[in-house]
Amino acid sequence: MNTAGIIMGILAVILIIVGYFIAKDLPLSGIKTGGKMLWDVLPILVFAFIIAGMVQVLIPREFIIKYLGAEAGFKGIMVGCVAGALTPGGPFVSFPIVASIWKAGAGIGTVVAFVTAWSLWAVGRLPYEISLISPKFALIRFLSTLIFPPLAGLIAQSFFSKL
Repeated sequence: MNTAGIIMGILAVILIIVGYFIAKDLPLSGIKTGGKMLWDVLPILVFAFIIAGMVQVLIPREFIIKYLGAEAGFKGIMVGCVAGALTPGGPFVSFPIVASIWKAGAGIGTVVAFVTAWSLWAVGRLPYEISLISPKFALIRFLSTLIFPPLAGLIAQSFFSKL
């Protein structure tokens, strides 16, 4: 088990203890609610990890290093931006993909640009913004964030490429 798993386990035990002192039935209720959430997202997690594994075996390491590695420079950062913007779904989908390209040799700038573009540009979110808020708002929000994913990638590449 890794450090994150240990920390999450300790936090879960602490919250169970706190819940028990508030009301003896709270921990069981919380565990049932958490179990239902796990059941709901389990298919997404399984498919996301399959996608991440397939990315690692289908895309040659040389390709990832050439087009997404630190040597790819700004081109790699922009590829990361576009890929992040087009990646559907929540963190259950995107982070396994990010982990697989990172482990396969993608540069820190590309990975940071991917995650930042996924967070800010998510093309799949635009229809919701347009229909629920307004097209003007969606356009303003998108345009006001346009510079950040490439900028974040460039900063990461410039200052942290030795990781």
